[in-house]
Amino acid sequence: MTIVVRGVLVPSLLYGTAWKEERTEALVVSALDAGFRGIDTANQRKHYFEAAVGRALARKLADGSVRREELFIQSKFTSEDGQDHRLPYERAAPISQQVEQSFRSSLEHLGVPTLDSLVLHGPSQREGWARADREAWAAMEALADRGAVTLLGVSNVSAQQVAELVRIARVAPAFVQNRCYAARGWDRAVRALCDANQIVYQGFSLLTANRDVLAHAGVRALAARHGKTPAQVVFRFAQQIGMLPLTGTSDPVHMKQDLAIADFELAPAELAIVEGAGLAR
Repeated sequence: MTIVVRGVLVPSLLYGTAWKEERTEALVVSALDAGFRGIDTANQRKHYFEAAVGRALARKLADGSVRREELFIQSKFTSEDGQDHRLPYERAAPISQQVEQSFRSSLEHLGVPTLDSLVLHGPSQREGWARADREAWAAMEALADRGAVTLLGVSNVSAQQVAELVRIARVAPAFVQNRCYAARGWDRAVRALCDANQIVYQGFSLLTANRDVLAHAGVRALAARHGKTPAQVVFRFAQQIGMLPLTGTSDPVHMKQDLAIADFELAPAELAIVEGAGLAR
């Protein structure tokens, strides 16, 4: 399954590569073998191993089982406060140069000439947009202007920050990527702003941040009714309410299960059960 984002075909479920370290290459190969064609990574060695993602892509492209035009590859620019000592740019360089250096490094890591999506890995402050954040976004816009990246996005943002970005951006954001908590209405305020501005909401940690939803009696009953797992129900729920979900599972069986959710539909009353499951006490 795919969705159309600003005229670009994007897989309706992405494989997230954070926190996998030395397992990254093998897990990305497994994900591609399972059928994933959307890969999310970041040039942030603290939490991602982007070069290992690139090695996995190279293996599957070389054996012919995957074609570049089938793939949606997304990476991120991470500011210094989100990095460890392994910076992908010069610490003393202006922000615009740091974005350029990080981007070139990502292309080298991933073995591709362009990216499908580049995400600003969160503003540098909890509220508003600092000058450095605006400079980073402007540098990303310059990459889009010259065709080096197709779509832009931002992650780890509040509703107020989304609204401000929409106001100041010259190249409109295509994506917002947030950790999504059911207890907060599945990030309802941010999703509403995304809907109002033709931005696709990418939700991560849908399972790990919502274990109570997976254990919820109503969700488990829905899974049994549809012959699916609770995880599959959550991912299908996310898709049906307009999210682009990410999964980072390391289990090949779960990879295939996560992709096998196009063959059932949750009715409005069933969506409401999942919607409210994280709020139940």
